[in-house]
Amino acid sequence: MTEAPSKPANGGAVDPKLLEILVCPASRQPLRYDREKGELVSEAARLAYPIRDGIPIMLIEEARSLDDGATA
Repeated sequence: MTEAPSKPANGGAVDPKLLEILVCPASRQPLRYDREKGELVSEAARLAYPIRDGIPIMLIEEARSLDDGATA
């Protein structure tokens, strides 16, 4: 039986298997899924990558800095 995609508040559904294999492009470390904010968080790089229409935007330029809330 397959898992149903997770549905974040904004950003659309995300395939759980995709979330298992993605890593931060800056730190190459695992990401934490923040369902409430609809983003993937890299604690190591202190960046949050947005999810738009179910697609994680894994570009460092698009990431939000966790340190100041601004875009990296």
